[in-house]
Amino acid sequence: MIRGINGIGLWSLYMKEVRRFLKVQTQTIWAPAVTTLLFLVIFSVALGRGGREVLGVGFPTFVAPGLIAMAMMQNAFANSSFSLLSGKIQGTIIDLLMPPLSEGELMAGIVGAAMTRAVAVGFVVAGAMLLYPGISLAMAHPWAVAWFGLMGAAMLSLLGLLASIWAEKFDHNAAVTNFVIAPLAMLSGTFYVIDRLAPLFQAISHANPFFYVISGFRYGFLGQSDIGDGGAGAVALAGAGLLALNALIALGAYALLKSGWKIKN
Repeated sequence: MIRGINGIGLWSLYMKEVRRFLKVQTQTIWAPAVTTLLFLVIFSVALGRGGREVLGVGFPTFVAPGLIAMAMMQNAFANSSFSLLSGKIQGTIIDLLMPPLSEGELMAGIVGAAMTRAVAVGFVVAGAMLLYPGISLAMAHPWAVAWFGLMGAAMLSLLGLLASIWAEKFDHNAAVTNFVIAPLAMLSGTFYVIDRLAPLFQAISHANPFFYVISGFRYGFLGQSDIGDGGAGAVALAGAGLLALNALIALGAYALLKSGWKIKN
């Protein structure tokens, strides 16, 4: 009789998911560092010429934290969105549904592994960026780096889980990535500050949760942000808002797992 939390089962699921992405770590951990460095080189050459500064720092230093956070979020989504979907397509989803795991434990194992991959990618990308000339990754507020990094990873891990519940084939998952995740990531203020946008596009940016993750994460490094007045109070409020949003997404994912929609039919 298992009472409370099935710790052994939860740990086993978590390790299964971690070992799955570590088995192909060249693709899941190291390749994002190369891709992100290419983004950095291209945008630094295109927009950072002539010693251009943004928020009082050189353009490469300004854009680096946003690229790290973006890589973390995209890989968190990729990891969690593959778990249930691959099981549904290959017919191995029974291996996740038959063990004595509750819906919460199933969600925690998948989301936890996706966040682990996101953190690993973040460290690898940051290490690669330190090799780029002119970049400083000195942290002004380490708490903001940790909080917004984890909140962004959790948000995309949960969204990936929702996508894998809904999707019936890999094309569906790719559609979410290409038409939802990628545009939100690119339009999150990674390469610019939103006060240079027209008022309409500033309002759209403020409705994009990716913007708060990127700007809050950047605040942890630079000590400056384009959230509200750029002060610590506005950043802390944004952090609390991301926590509330993640809680709502988690409740929605739990309800869908509990209902068995597109999983147990």
